Amino acid sequence: MLESIRVTGSSLALPPKPKSKVKRRSVTPLPKPKQQQPQLCRSFEKGDDLSGKKLCILTAIKPINLEKEKLRFFKSDYTYNPQFEYANTALPGVLAKHSNASDRFLKQSINIMELTLQKYGSYEKFEQATGGSLLSKTRIWSHVRKYMVKEGCLGEIVVHLTEDLLSRASMTVVNGCPTLTINISTAREHWLEGMLRHEIGTHYFRGINNLQQPWNSWIGRKKHDLKPNNPTEEGLASIHSVLFRKDPFLWRAALLYYTVYQASQMSFCELFRDIGKFVQDPNTRWDYCVRAKRGWTDTSQPGCFSKDQVYLDGILQILRFRESIDFHLLTALGKVSYEDVDRLKGLAVTENMRVPHFLQDHSRYMEHLEKIMEVNELTDAELKGLI
Repeated sequence: MLESIRVTGSSLALPPKPKSKVKRRSVTPLPKPKQQQPQLCRSFEKGDDLSGKKLCILTAIKPINLEKEKLRFFKSDYTYNPQFEYANTALPGVLAKHSNASDRFLKQSINIMELTLQKYGSYEKFEQATGGSLLSKTRIWSHVRKYMVKEGCLGEIVVHLTEDLLSRASMTVVNGCPTLTINISTAREHWLEGMLRHEIGTHYFRGINNLQQPWNSWIGRKKHDLKPNNPTEEGLASIHSVLFRKDPFLWRAALLYYTVYQASQMSFCELFRDIGKFVQDPNTRWDYCVRAKRGWTDTSQPGCFSKDQVYLDGILQILRFRESIDFHLLTALGKVSYEDVDRLKGLAVTENMRVPHFLQDHSRYMEHLEKIMEVNELTDAELKGLI
């Protein structure tokens, strides 16, 4: 079930039911910026290009028979390789460029997970100790509202709560409205603000700022010779997810990276057994395996959807160059790579740029980046050798 609401200052009420004969939106339309709204979808696009295809890909590669195959897989005692079906028959060509996994940071991904297990014993204990308890819907709404007040964006974003999401949350544009979808089955009290820093403080603010820039369209990006916004986009957002945690282990990014690589070498069943050394819960393992195998029909064959490696890739690149990156500008310039910041800053519109609260104190921000390095036992010498 999906619940939808615009979080405002006065109350948190579910939208009224639509009348039977007139189609009505479940939320108040967002005020449209002058002549900028048509670019909004492009500005929030998180893929390698801004052609508008990437979000469609993520929708297209979700199997339409997921629940049926999950039931069959669990009934087989995890010995059946799911046979996924898709609504889009043109997937093979589209998936070709997302089927090559990298082992560049495989050693680091394994080390990060092993460090976490050494400290907590199991992922489940780590999740409970650092994430806290799952939140009720009412408490999720309350946390989201408080965060939006802090960032000064109350009433700008439509929020959906759902259980039907492979990720923990996503920031997209639906009918011209910035829309945050939260997976309530993973919304934990100590992790929720990190997710909001990821989706609103990073994706949303960089998207809004991008609207003002000369590169706010595909033509503008080509004209200014911009690099792809990933892996910077997801790397930066992933850093912000763990930024103020007591133990900012990069567990999720590491497990996603590892799972994708192993999926490129293994069948679904083999992958499910393999990641059992890191995650015990069968439902959680299923979710990770589906993410890595999505887009494939016969999962008895080795093969992956490689997009999920972008998180750890981006994190390590940003940490490698953290001393030379202007993080304030990286957000203000919009959907740009950290590699383009110095070159573009003279061309950028910087008035009225939106920068999240956690970037206001530069020294504190840098201290937390150092803590991420320390907790995950990453060294500058190691990163310089890799990148």
